[in-house]
Amino acid sequence: MCGILGIALADESLPVAPELCEGCFYLQHRGQDAAGIATSGPRGRIYQCKGNGMVRDVFTERRIYGLQGSMGITHLRYPTAGSSANSEAQPFYVNSPYGVMMAHNGNLVNTVSLKRYMDEDVHRHINTDSDSELLLNIFAAELEKRNKYRVNNEDVFHALEGLFRLCRGGYACVGMLAGFALLGFRDPNGIRPLLFGERLNANGQKDYMLASESVVLKAHNFTTYRDLKPGEAVIIPKNCATEKPEFRQVAPMNSYRPDLFEYVYFARPDSVLDGISVYHTRLQMGTKLAEKIKKQIDTSDIDVVMPVPDTARTCALQLASSLDKPYREGFVKNRYVGRTFIMPNQKERVSSVRRKLNPMTSEFEGKSVLIVDDSIVRGTTSFEIVNMAKESGATKVYFASAAPAIRYNHIYGIDLTDSKNLIAYNRTDDQVAEALGCDKVFYQSLEDLIDCCKTENVQKFEMGVFTGNYVTGVEDGYLQELERVRALNKSKSETKADVDINLYNEGDY
Repeated sequence: MCGILGIALADESLPVAPELCEGCFYLQHRGQDAAGIATSGPRGRIYQCKGNGMVRDVFTERRIYGLQGSMGITHLRYPTAGSSANSEAQPFYVNSPYGVMMAHNGNLVNTVSLKRYMDEDVHRHINTDSDSELLLNIFAAELEKRNKYRVNNEDVFHALEGLFRLCRGGYACVGMLAGFALLGFRDPNGIRPLLFGERLNANGQKDYMLASESVVLKAHNFTTYRDLKPGEAVIIPKNCATEKPEFRQVAPMNSYRPDLFEYVYFARPDSVLDGISVYHTRLQMGTKLAEKIKKQIDTSDIDVVMPVPDTARTCALQLASSLDKPYREGFVKNRYVGRTFIMPNQKERVSSVRRKLNPMTSEFEGKSVLIVDDSIVRGTTSFEIVNMAKESGATKVYFASAAPAIRYNHIYGIDLTDSKNLIAYNRTDDQVAEALGCDKVFYQSLEDLIDCCKTENVQKFEMGVFTGNYVTGVEDGYLQELERVRALNKSKSETKADVDINLYNEGDY
């Protein structure tokens, strides 16, 4: 799962890059691996700056100053299958037809057949392992079929129809046609989020934004906004001061199934996605989890409730309130260490957990503690947390997960690990507790999690990471291909380019 953003300013004399850069900070949690900005300037010329690292590292003041134009897109990469090299930082670019750039959040599940189609039928070269480059070339190939000197909205919508017909998976994208328009679209199941917003200026003209989460829209005063529907696309013209955005239901809505993991872990608590408040869902997760714990143990055995910072705080606070137990911050987080479950090997992850979290002995000594986390993936972090609690003098350690047991691959944008490396894979709850070294583990039930998130408009969710049943299905050999790509990245036997064959990149210099 990544962060994507696009802005078109009504005043074409203003540079959009500073506002895109500012917006990246509100979406940094969605991707800390790489960042990129591309803008469309005078005469349709495209400028870009991208590279591995955090927003503050990639986008210096000098680099941002070099990005001209009033329309642009940005991408924050969270590692997904095949995407780890500097050359796979987004947005991606193809010069034909018309000059197209695209930033993609999600994963395609039929990449094997799509690569074969690109090679054998369309004769387009895919230079990286990223399915984002593949998706961009699918769109470009469909657009090229129009065979016109100048493109119009109808051509773009027709090209998107072809893309929706060919591509399977979960995806939300922002794109840009040089000197023409900004565009955004969302997969027919609405798995990945994408919102559209508008901002009214003093002169009556409107600026427009596309973003992964509502928090960035509100922060930039795009006060009127809505979610794009599954299968819907929007084209925002470069001269948006005089021309209005055009929306179209490009593909029929197969279902409305946002990814449950957005609400458990990924999205910011102050965001609202598909009309669902992330903060309120996490409060409900705490209430439901407390009800389950009451049924399984005598809660008088719990002295204190503690969160694993930061995502689990909301759930843990509500859980403590529901159990009528003290809530304490037992772990102090070092904010200068990144997420641990994306680190390449077990030894690095164990070391990083200790650097990231430090226990306060006074909160553990002589107490029976209930530790709450948003989820348990490999179990590396959880195992170390349990050990730290015991080392700090806890007499008993219970561990609660706001999410159900994760037993399967996440195939729509979070490269967790192979299923066999998940701690809950082929294990019962008691066996997981034994592996973690805690006295008991409590998982949220899937039914309760759905109840926490569903609304009148959204009743179903993508939950394959918990059940193994994916809304789009999985192409034969796709999971094996994922394992092959992960193994290749881990072994580093095939060196990936440090830079891509592309436009001049401000981030390279």
